[in-house]
Amino acid sequence: MATQPSKELATFPNPNPARDYLIRFDCPEFTCLCPMTGQPDFAHFEIRYVPDQLCVELKSLKLYLWSYRNEGAFHEAVTNRILDDLVAAIMPRFCEVEGRFFVRGGIGTVVVARHGAPPEIAS
Repeated sequence: MATQPSKELATFPNPNPARDYLIRFDCPEFTCLCPMTGQPDFAHFEIRYVPDQLCVELKSLKLYLWSYRNEGAFHEAVTNRILDDLVAAIMPRFCEVEGRFFVRGGIGTVVVARHGAPPEIAS
């Protein structure tokens, strides 16, 4: 059976919920479509979060990001939606999603969306 993109984010219990620690994901191959032209937009996403009771499972995150490949989305909207979906799935103490969209028409875009206060731990 072939793997398919999915909007479902699977979770697992945080192995150390008593401690604040930072999880960072580097996602350099994000693709969506420009809602105005239908042309592909490429971005490098970084996701950082301090878990509370749940963590996000990596394969589900990969399939979730893949699900945007054929969807039209403004940079600001997709970055905020990714943050909202992560927060809904895992209810982290802190989460930050940064989308660095590649240059198109001479302009590169960086969108940063946050939930909660930044942690006092090293980033």
